[in-house]
Amino acid sequence: MTAGPTVAVVGGGISGLAAAHRLRALLGPRAELTVLEQRERIGGVLHTVDLAGVPFDVGAEAFLVRRPEVPALLAELGLTEQLVHPGPAAASVRANRRTGPLPAGTLLGVPTSAARLDGLLSDAGLATVAAEPEQPLQWQPGGDVALGGLLRARFGDELADRLADPLLGGVYAGRVDALGLRATVPALAAALDAGASSLTAAADAATPPAPASRAPGPVFGAVRGGYQVLLDALAAAARTDLRLGTTVRELARREAGWRLTLGPTTAPEALDVDAVVLAVPAPAAARLLVGVAPAAARAAGDVELASSVVVALAFRPQDAAGLPSTSGVLVAADEPLSVKAVTHSTTKWSHLAPDGLVRLRASLGRFGEAATLQADDAALTARVRADLATLAGITAAPVAVHVQRWGGGLPQYGVGHLDRVHTIEHGLPAGLAVAGSALHGVGVPACVATGRAAAERVAAGLRSGPS
Repeated sequence: MTAGPTVAVVGGGISGLAAAHRLRALLGPRAELTVLEQRERIGGVLHTVDLAGVPFDVGAEAFLVRRPEVPALLAELGLTEQLVHPGPAAASVRANRRTGPLPAGTLLGVPTSAARLDGLLSDAGLATVAAEPEQPLQWQPGGDVALGGLLRARFGDELADRLADPLLGGVYAGRVDALGLRATVPALAAALDAGASSLTAAADAATPPAPASRAPGPVFGAVRGGYQVLLDALAAAARTDLRLGTTVRELARREAGWRLTLGPTTAPEALDVDAVVLAVPAPAAARLLVGVAPAAARAAGDVELASSVVVALAFRPQDAAGLPSTSGVLVAADEPLSVKAVTHSTTKWSHLAPDGLVRLRASLGRFGEAATLQADDAALTARVRADLATLAGITAAPVAVHVQRWGGGLPQYGVGHLDRVHTIEHGLPAGLAVAGSALHGVGVPACVATGRAAAERVAAGLRSGPS
């Protein structure tokens, strides 16, 4: 029997595993697939831990269900029954030393004409937002600007600091002033390109109308048992040679195919394959691409990363009696608190409270704050507990704590990000593809989509030429 094609997937996170799973479907059982992961576990920045006896995600906790990738993948793996949705509790925001409901009627913090910002903004801030539609707008179609600068110029600093920054900081661990409009809120950019007369009008045009005939469905989903359930099922279905604790130091072209140099410099190992998928953070991709795709390497090297920390805590119910009945709280950047958000996990997700314990997860760290996260676990936990006392009156010691550090865990989508991505994806030679959160979105569905697209690219090349 003729040997099948050989493919190496560098990176065992959700993007790499999705790529490997798709490659198995496209190339069949004879393909030799190898997944190379530097860590001693799969999952990348998805990680499920035991928190007081319950599987608990300390990386991403949820995904957007309006995107089809994750529900479709769960169905393909026979895991549809593991899909869960949050309860009806609403989110809140902490700004101006008070906690209130997260305003409706915005597009990631950009007000539509239906936005109600009373209680969040001062009278002067409200007046600035109300006057925005009448202010002359200068916009160059196809251009890109820092979202924060645009919001401050049109709506004032309060809107940017108290609403947009907490919302987008939760997604990207970045400051709104450094995030590019076109990559972070593409629908808003498209509406401006189409001729919207103001930012408010653009937000109106970019916000889909609510369905009139039925109640809207859930926005988010999660996996019962944590993302580890999905990761393990993907790895099993892909049937790869999974090599953990393996560093890929170099990528080089061969006359037919590719050579990867693995392991320590003192004992290097060569792995020859027909095709490669790189599903690694942008700096690692830049390092591996420098000798085979210099322009793509430079573009990947321009993508900056932010670090963050998740502190997960479990409390006895009587010790967390003051916790508001909300799904969590976002924290404005100018608040005198260490946390940027707290998720009331057992309020938001009923499956996380089988024993009555109250489980929370607090997030710390925005772009440029890496030094503040270099405290030890005890100090970070103390900061979170102090903030919980302020936010919810919780002063008792938790019964369980897990501190999860994500050094360089989230790429920053700065101004011109889409141009960088175009350079990366279109600057690769045949037999090589990239995937991951640095491309088309940091959410799990977007990562799955890039993994599958990378698999389809290399599989198409293998089918069209000799293996």
